[in-house]
Amino acid sequence: MKRRTFLLILLFALAAPAQGLKLIVWDRELQTKLGYGESTGNKFSVQLVPNYSGPVVVLFSQTDEEKAKGSFPGLQSRYDGTLKAGQLTLQAPEQRMSTQTANAAAANTTLTLARFLSTFKLSVSGQPSGQTLSLPGLKSAGTDNK
Repeated sequence: MKRRTFLLILLFALAAPAQGLKLIVWDRELQTKLGYGESTGNKFSVQLVPNYSGPVVVLFSQTDEEKAKGSFPGLQSRYDGTLKAGQLTLQAPEQRMSTQTANAAAANTTLTLARFLSTFKLSVSGQPSGQTLSLPGLKSAGTDNK
């Protein structure tokens, strides 16, 4: 009986889907969802609205397990960025030491999403910008912002 229970628990544990790092891209006013992404293993799949150009807010979320393990050290939950023709860039803070003071001065570095996530050993695969997206909450390519 113990062996059967152990096997059943093991099967449920193996069948549970792996949760990963998630990303949502919003317009600056947080009214329109412009993209979504999620990691599976060391791959990060992302879909972005192809016809938007402008400033965006990029939100990351990670599971409690990932936080406890320190899977993504230094990752903040919010970044400012720009989305232009399906290309997402982030304003990532960079710590620099001033030569005249011992205090660290924060400066912003503009990085593509692929370059940003490569620091966490994730490779980005995206949907080509010419394709239509069908994610819930995303505006379709032909909708008007009015």
